[in-house]
Amino acid sequence: MERTKGRKVVKDKEVGDGDLCWWLVHKGIAASFLCIAVFALLVRAAISLHPYSGAGNPPMYGDFEAQRHWMEITLNLPVKEWYRNSTTNDISYWGLDYPPLTAYQSYLHGLFLRFFHPESVSLFTSRGHESYLGKLLMRWTVLSSDALVFFPAVFYFVLAYHLGRPNGHKTHIAWHIAIILLSPCLMLIDHGHFQYNCISLGLTVGAVAAVLSNKELVACFLFSLALNHKQMTAYFAPAFFSHLLGKSLRRQNPVLEVLKLGLVVLGTFALVWWPYLHSMEAFSRVLSRLAPFERGIYEDYVANFWCSTSVLVKWKRIFTIQSLKLLSLGATVSTCLPSMVQQIWAPSNQGFLYGLLNSAFSFYMFSFQVHEKSILLPLLPASLLALEEPFLLKWITLYALFSVFPLLCRDKLILPYIAVSALFVLIYYVPSGRQDRKETHSFNSFFTTCLVLCSVVLHIIYVTMHPPHRYPFLFDAMIMLLCFSQFMLLAFYTNAKQWMLMKRSVLLDKEKKLH
Repeated sequence: MERTKGRKVVKDKEVGDGDLCWWLVHKGIAASFLCIAVFALLVRAAISLHPYSGAGNPPMYGDFEAQRHWMEITLNLPVKEWYRNSTTNDISYWGLDYPPLTAYQSYLHGLFLRFFHPESVSLFTSRGHESYLGKLLMRWTVLSSDALVFFPAVFYFVLAYHLGRPNGHKTHIAWHIAIILLSPCLMLIDHGHFQYNCISLGLTVGAVAAVLSNKELVACFLFSLALNHKQMTAYFAPAFFSHLLGKSLRRQNPVLEVLKLGLVVLGTFALVWWPYLHSMEAFSRVLSRLAPFERGIYEDYVANFWCSTSVLVKWKRIFTIQSLKLLSLGATVSTCLPSMVQQIWAPSNQGFLYGLLNSAFSFYMFSFQVHEKSILLPLLPASLLALEEPFLLKWITLYALFSVFPLLCRDKLILPYIAVSALFVLIYYVPSGRQDRKETHSFNSFFTTCLVLCSVVLHIIYVTMHPPHRYPFLFDAMIMLLCFSQFMLLAFYTNAKQWMLMKRSVLLDKEKKLH
């Protein structure tokens, strides 16, 4: 496919911007997206009928109470006090630890709650508030965030990714939409456990779509917003940086191109952080809340390198926090570098998507303070690559689900876990969706069958049996080690696959020169 300004050229046929509506109607994409989106919202609403993180569990409750408390704080205190520890804002009780855009989102949602149910966000007296109306309104804030941010971003991505692709069958596109919108981990964590990952991930998907559409300035703006909503979005930063830098270096005036991108990023950050730029103290206070190094290099039993290898190497005992920070930084950067070099050397849309996945894997495996829920970040580009890598999507989704299973068990979300897992498998194996899509047959072996059986057995053991008193977290550790091994294998595969793209681009360049 060859791109030109304002239009796409496919097999000598020009598809201008004015033909977009024709393409949507002719392919039936708009109708398919609407139907799948309505179904996806209904599934989310069904999940939200179940318990949430920390339900009825004082004094700290859980993530549900954290999000509600942030609404309480942002509504009742001036903006400069949101991150300051004081008598009216006890930072030890769910203090804000996300960037300012999350705080602004909490303020807007707080206005919504105060309009219908003021008691749910009143200062001090609303702590641990769990009335039926309050819970209903909180659930609606997540549903509306999905509908207003994540869903439109996915639609934009579908247009950017599929418009002009010669083999873009309607069934394939509908299957791709369903895979992204009905991602089981995202639905369970946002609408079961209770978070707003749909906003930062939606902004990221929008930025990816803008890159695919050659709208780099829009991509920088959207990704900067994503970074300012959740700092974990930095998992994708190396991929965006290397791809945009690689493209800029191939332009007529690379220095000007880089300057334009940099100005958009700086301008967006300045806009979001404006209330805290009046003094270095205020800026540093917010910054310190975003990097809680004192919590240690990992928490709980997350399936990454540091936690999994701690079975043999007691990282927290042997090394100081400062040493661990340097170790994790070095490991993260060094594992990101190959993917970055490939995109700077030979930037391409497909390579960019693989780069997002490899960058997210590097951060998930080696960065400081990773949570189980952070697996959502590698999952996102895997779902965007679903048509090209169906087996990769299936395998990472199944083990991502398994990696958060202990967390969801604590939240009493086993029933929705089983339901959405079954729904994912059903969608994955829809005959029309799988047409003309090849799987990696080398994986379809006795080995993978054994892994699936082990996973099923571990699920049953975790729910029905008690671990030995001497090793109370034995089952959690077994799940962690199994998931870690699969994530490592997938990370090696996707890095190799990205570098294979460069060989293909070299061959294509040689063919062009010959012709």
